[in-house]
Amino acid sequence: MSLTASDVKKIAHLARLGIDELDIEAYTNDLSGMLNLMVQMSDLNTDGIEPMAHPMEQGQRLRTDEVTEQDQHKQFQAIAPQVDSGLYLVPKVIE
Repeated sequence: MSLTASDVKKIAHLARLGIDELDIEAYTNDLSGMLNLMVQMSDLNTDGIEPMAHPMEQGQRLRTDEVTEQDQHKQFQAIAPQVDSGLYLVPKVIE
């Protein structure tokens, strides 16, 4: 798929982008190349290929799930303005 200079100007206008006249040819070539790549990719047979979360097939490094802080719930609620049944009471802001 090949774009023309007028197509690029129209796209720039819709995206509210200012493009210099000198740069329009470069943008036309770049955008045409991207669209051609998408056309090539859509022609590929992807039956039986599972989507990947990451192209490098790396696992997520996770830390161990351990408690590192002491429970200070009662101390924090002791200085709160209003508490009821272990919950903080706040003024109603939405009716």
